[in-house]
Amino acid sequence: MNEDILKGKWHELKGDVKKKWGKLTDDDMTVISGESEKLLGVLQTKYGYKKDQAQKEYDEFMKDRK
Repeated sequence: MNEDILKGKWHELKGDVKKKWGKLTDDDMTVISGESEKLLGVLQTKYGYKKDQAQKEYDEFMKDRK
């Protein structure tokens, strides 16, 4: 479900994503293109999160966007 929300509302959510994770660049946002797996990978790379931590951060972010 979260994947569908992220893809469907990507243009609306990009600003919120950049606000929450300020290290993400415009190039990162282009690569992510609304795909949760790509976002999780970029979070792991940019923030040094382990997979579980990246998933937890993503789940918390998406919780209020349903």
